[in-house]
Amino acid sequence: MRVVAAMSGGVDSSVVAALLVEQGHDVIGVHMKLHDAPTHPSTADPRMAKRCCGLDDALDARQVADRMGIDIFEVVDAAATKPFGFTPYYPGPGLGGHCIPIDPFYLTWKAREYGLHTRFIELSGEVNQAMPEYVLSKLMDGLNVRGKPLNGSKVLVLGIAYKKNVDDMRESPSVEIMELIEAKGGIVGYSDPHVPVFPKMREHHFDLSSEPLTVETLQAYDAVILATDHDKFDYELIRTHAKVIVDSRGKYRTPEAHIIKA
Repeated sequence: MRVVAAMSGGVDSSVVAALLVEQGHDVIGVHMKLHDAPTHPSTADPRMAKRCCGLDDALDARQVADRMGIDIFEVVDAAATKPFGFTPYYPGPGLGGHCIPIDPFYLTWKAREYGLHTRFIELSGEVNQAMPEYVLSKLMDGLNVRGKPLNGSKVLVLGIAYKKNVDDMRESPSVEIMELIEAKGGIVGYSDPHVPVFPKMREHHFDLSSEPLTVETLQAYDAVILATDHDKFDYELIRTHAKVIVDSRGKYRTPEAHIIKA
């Protein structure tokens, strides 16, 4: 097991590291000693704020690129060939997890106690939180091309965990997309190899189980939304048999009539 030794509030990280080594752990990093306890949790804020704002920039760029007929994923790929000074952020269906959607706004909340407003973080949050609505609009566009309204259409959401290859549902934008589809009269299902049954959640409620990803399942739905790009998905099967694919993860780079970039 590999462990990174971190410390806070006057605890010497070398002591922590030595104890971990004694217990048989492989310590791969020892962080600097902080002078007090409040500094330790505060280190998450700038890291998460940077990622939140970076994603906001990618999401804004995606919408501009879409209007211009440019593939934003290809743009980011090309920009990432620069060997230094650039961190690639790829757009998705919205923020998820327990860090990026939450931690930067602790800083925003705390700043208000001191009469300050973290406007850039708040604006980034607004852009990120609007992404499920953007994906919904792309779904409606894709259905309209086929002469179908969303009301009464069957939509399969592929991946409801907040990121690939895990079962973590915290703050997952996929769930908000599912709720938006239902609110418009759509009939929603999901397929996620890591989430066999929709779990009990604080704010979201669906009495659903994961659909098997088969030819028959794909053909039974009017559209699919690729919300979380798990490695276990058979993307060629999806490409071949889905009627409409709303791709929010840039998995399909070759343009096809039934693939909608979102």
